[in-house]
Amino acid sequence: MKISCEEASHICTRSQYEEASFWEILKLRLHILYCKACAKFSKKNKTLTSLCDRADLHTLSDSEKEAMKNELEKQF
Repeated sequence: MKISCEEASHICTRSQYEEASFWEILKLRLHILYCKACAKFSKKNKTLTSLCDRADLHTLSDSEKEAMKNELEKQF
């Protein structure tokens, strides 16, 4: 049931968006017990997600993206 650090970081990111399965989260938690680098990454990832949630960030709508693209094309 051992996973690589690369897989652990992938599961960590998926779990932040609630896309990881129960087994993936279990494997991640076991990995974090013995891998301090991944434990640190996981902690920082959670902090970043929390800060983004509190900042109430939003993405641009499709029409806003298109307007920005058109504006940039006019400049170049």
